[in-house]
Amino acid sequence: MSTVDTVTVQGGDWDSVAADDRVVVNMGPQHPSTHGVLRLVLELEGETVTELRYGIGYLHTGIEKNMEFRTWTQGVTFVTRMDYVAPFFNEVAYCLAVEKLLGVTEQVPERASVIRVLLMELNRISSHLVCIATGGMEIGALTVMTIGFRDRELVLDLFERITGVRLNHAYIRPGGVARDLPDGIEREIAEFVRLMRDRIGEYEDLCNANRIFLARTQGIAYLDLTGCMALGVTGPPLRATGLAHDLRRSQPYCGYQDYEFEVGTRVTCDAYGRYRVRVDEIKQSLAIVEQCLDKLRPGPVMVADKKIAWPAQLSVGRDGLGNDKAYVREVMGRSMEALIHHFKLVTEGFRVPAGQVYVPVESPRGELGVHVVSDGGTRPYRVHVRDPSFANLQAVPLMSEGGSVADVIVAVASVDPVMGGVDR
Repeated sequence: MSTVDTVTVQGGDWDSVAADDRVVVNMGPQHPSTHGVLRLVLELEGETVTELRYGIGYLHTGIEKNMEFRTWTQGVTFVTRMDYVAPFFNEVAYCLAVEKLLGVTEQVPERASVIRVLLMELNRISSHLVCIATGGMEIGALTVMTIGFRDRELVLDLFERITGVRLNHAYIRPGGVARDLPDGIEREIAEFVRLMRDRIGEYEDLCNANRIFLARTQGIAYLDLTGCMALGVTGPPLRATGLAHDLRRSQPYCGYQDYEFEVGTRVTCDAYGRYRVRVDEIKQSLAIVEQCLDKLRPGPVMVADKKIAWPAQLSVGRDGLGNDKAYVREVMGRSMEALIHHFKLVTEGFRVPAGQVYVPVESPRGELGVHVVSDGGTRPYRVHVRDPSFANLQAVPLMSEGGSVADVIVAVASVDPVMGGVDR
């Protein structure tokens, strides 16, 4: 009967531990490169990884199951917390699925769709900035980390102006959005686009030709097109193999077919190519944001059917918490029918015809799909999410085995998993 010894290595004494051919090391379940709580179990021969296994579930929140006990509108407050780095994509995918079941997809006002695209592309920029910033930090490029979070703050400031909060917005609602854009926000967004266009060159100057950055990313965490197709990997890792697959092009939603943008690709199949794809996507997202500003026209931001439409003329109180009292008085005094609809929407919710749909969107990490099942009631019968972080994480062993321990950090960072989406 074999025994397993557990040893704590504190530096300088690795040789005494690594004398055997096989050493098993835990990386995590808390580690900077995991972007959350992920456990990696590494089997090593010296510094070479011979086997990698991962353990997930440390961040499990039961979001999918909890949604079965909430109304369709309340479900938005749950899905926004899955991939918390890209919450607007969670909200849009879920709402598109609910709207498809309701049969109101074509009734969603154009202004609401433009606002959705605007927020998603701003969110794509902020998400990629987090990936580049944390990925740079994990290989020692601390300046990349500081400027990445500096620029992300600018996006979060815009989100706070539009939705009232910087995270977990619950701003996208079935039928449209919670409320219209605040006054003057178009000018602020245009200023951000101008500033970000100037600053994106800083990332390229720091990374694109940096010998240390290139040595740590080129040829590292290799994954080709065959591996991506076998494992269901999408997003930047897939496009870094040369395949220009993007759901915004292949299966347009929210009017993406009316926007001009390019799907960036690389053919390196490595961590460096994934970084370059994300930088290219930031540039394209800036262009889409500008087009959104041009497409914004006055109009409603919620479907006209009052039995479905959550009130979209909300104004926030002076303390920033709750609805403005003047708005509440207006709703209560407008008409008896308006008050009844408002009361039923809040307390009971609307009914969704029985059926099931699957709706995918292109999130910063790849295909984010929402499978929704309705039994005709006021709550979902079942909601299941195909999160790209969960699918893409399968590729980490293939990227890492045969490489060094240090390359595991780069492999995880290049996949850019968010554990809130993995565990759900």
